[in-house]
Amino acid sequence: QVQLVESGGGLVQPGGSLRLSCVASGSILSINTMGWYRQAPGKERELVATIVSGGSTNYADSVKGRFTVSRGNAKDTVSLQMNSLKPEDTAVYYCNAVLKYAGAGRFVVHWGQGTQVTVSS
Repeated sequence: QVQLVESGGGLVQPGGSLRLSCVASGSILSINTMGWYRQAPGKERELVATIVSGGSTNYADSVKGRFTVSRGNAKDTVSLQMNSLKPEDTAVYYCNAVLKYAGAGRFVVHWGQGTQVTVSS
C-alpha cells in the first residue's frame, strides 16, 4: 500500500511562516505530480500548489508570491513553504500525489490524512 504522511502544521500569527512536508512511501513505481490542497470549514477542497516531476509548478492565485512548492531530491517528498500567512489561509492542508504503485496498471491519486494550519493572533 501507499501512504502519504504530512508534517509541519500548527498555529502561527498573521505574517508568519510555516513549512509543510509530505513523504510518500510504499511500493511506488513512479510519481507524476505532487502537491497540496486545502479545505477550510464550510468550503470545498481547493488546489494550493502542485509540482510535476519535471519541475513545473502551478499555484492558486491567492498564494502566488507567498507560497513555494518543491520536490525533494528523491522525488518522493514534497514541501510547501508558506510565508506572509493570512487568517484566510487557515485550513486543513492535504498532500496529494498522482502515482503508480506495484500492481496498479495506471496512475492513481493518493491523499494524505491532512494537517491543520491555523493563522491567528
